[in-house]
Amino acid sequence: MLDTALDAGVSPETLRKIESGRVATPAFPTIAAIADVLGLSLDEVWAEISRPEVAATAPPAA
Repeated sequence: MLDTALDAGVSPETLRKIESGRVATPAFPTIAAIADVLGLSLDEVWAEISRPEVAATAPPAA
């Protein structure tokens, strides 16, 4: 996690907050940087968060 966060240019605490859902709407550049480090396209990220079972359990938008 530390390497991923640092390679993406975010703090490990920020990455932990995003992973745990404590940051409901992370900034687009942050998500793009993390996806890039993980070798994911933004299309893959969108497909994952748009799955019905994920959307049903996602925290409500603030």
